[in-house]
Amino acid sequence: VQLVESGGGLVQPGGSLRLSCAASGFTFSNYAMNWYRQAPGKERELVALITSTGGSSDYADSVKGRFIISRDNAKNTVYLQMNSLKPEDTAVYYCYTYIGRNTYWGQGTQVTVSS
Repeated sequence: VQLVESGGGLVQPGGSLRLSCAASGFTFSNYAMNWYRQAPGKERELVALITSTGGSSDYADSVKGRFIISRDNAKNTVYLQMNSLKPEDTAVYYCYTYIGRNTYWGQGTQVTVSS
């Protein structure tokens, strides 16, 4: 199983970024996918999750109305569209899934929101 995030970077407050997570090594369309983030000095927190079909999703209260999680099962990729970014969104963002009793993380992509 491999999860590879991309799309992070430096953005001004109020700006947007779209993160991607390319998955391989498992049947992507069978599993829910999550995005987590970890800011310096803070615990890793769940940002958004999406079911295997993409039919349902949920978000942390801190990002509701600003972030959108989606997936393309034909491309084995999950996305996180981040709008109206705030400095407090600065963190390393990780893609995550679990298969049976095993959990899998990507290497993370840095998002920095600063003027």
